[in-house]
Amino acid sequence: MHDHLFALRLFVRVAHKGSFSAAGRELNIPQPTVSRLIAQLEQEIGAALLTRTTRAVTLTEAGRDFLARIEPVLAALDDAEQAARGAGKLRGVLRVGVSSSLAIRGLMPRLQHFMDLHPDLRMELLLDDGRQDFVIEGVDIGLRFGALPDSSAVALRLGAIERVIAASPAYLARSGTPRAPTDLARHDVIAGPGLKTTTWSFSKNGKSQSVRVESRLSVSLNEVATAAALSGLGIAAMSLGACLKELNEGSLIRLLPDWDMGSTELHAVFAAGRAAKPSARAFAHYLSQNLQHMALQ
Repeated sequence: MHDHLFALRLFVRVAHKGSFSAAGRELNIPQPTVSRLIAQLEQEIGAALLTRTTRAVTLTEAGRDFLARIEPVLAALDDAEQAARGAGKLRGVLRVGVSSSLAIRGLMPRLQHFMDLHPDLRMELLLDDGRQDFVIEGVDIGLRFGALPDSSAVALRLGAIERVIAASPAYLARSGTPRAPTDLARHDVIAGPGLKTTTWSFSKNGKSQSVRVESRLSVSLNEVATAAALSGLGIAAMSLGACLKELNEGSLIRLLPDWDMGSTELHAVFAAGRAAKPSARAFAHYLSQNLQHMALQ
């Protein structure tokens, strides 16, 4: 039973690392031993869980489903052992999926206090400005902007954050300041991961207006979009939290402040649903109490 349990945990690490050798290094096990134990596990189950190539190890459809089913079970077992040992203290590793801007601007200033409250807990931040696959990444709690797709995941709403457009004083001195949404068609636009559409929509006094924009620069990280705007490369659309510091300092200027671009919901998503780790729930509760200074509504 112990060997089988270890093989299950090993399979989880291989699935997340995408490599036998990387999982072996993490657990201090030779790569041939990892390969042998996973092969034995597949034989016992009667299904191929992983596809091996010379470049990577990836999950089969059966492996993906198996991972989604066993990970909450292993997490629940860890929680039970943790509760028996430590009277409810949070231990182990908490894996958090989060965008770069939210990690830098939202979590970093607040993380020390949470970790001081739970000194036996270790944390891993998995940074991705795209739509992370929480199951494949092994995320315990994901902080996700935007509408949530219908799924079995359980989520806690943390708030909503306003979308804005901004540019540097140097860019505005060179190219002029837009006075209406239609003026944006004549400006250089920076497209970040959160708003790459070619049409930007605004509303004012109950009336809506959309303008077609063409980006000269497209970036895949929110923080790079902010940096590009700071460098005078154009007008960037972003969440208010991604540029609040720069707006307060005057290094970026908010444009068309009388026009509303809407807001984006922020949720803490528990990938394991109702079987979420206590540490994931504790972190979500902590964030719900401590993220208000990020301009959450």
